Formats: sequence, structure tokens, C-alpha cells
Amino acid sequence: MDENRQTVVKKTVRTGVTFGSALAMVISYTTWRSVGWAIFHGLLSWVYVIYFVLRY
Repeated sequence: MDENRQTVVKKTVRTGVTFGSALAMVISYTTWRSVGWAIFHGLLSWVYVIYFVLRY
């Protein structure tokens, strides 16, 4: 039971990180129109998304 729970948590975290990166890249590209900034902000992931929400 405990092993099954760990698997679900790991998959959820991995999906959240992937979604956060994609969201950060889309927000960055639509804001700055730069692929370079989009890649950089994608690496920052949720940090940039939270910054963007608080700033704008």
C-alpha cells in the first residue's frame, strides 16, 4: 500500500513540474516574444509563474 502511494506522489510531482515548465514558457513567450527567455523561464518553472502572477 505504501509503495503504491509513493508511485502516485512521484507521478504527480513529475506532472506538476512538467506543467509548470510549459506554463512558464507560454507565459514568457507571450509576454516577451523571445524563445531564449521562454527557455530560461521554463527552467525556472513554477518560480517564474508565481512571480508573474504576483507582478502582473
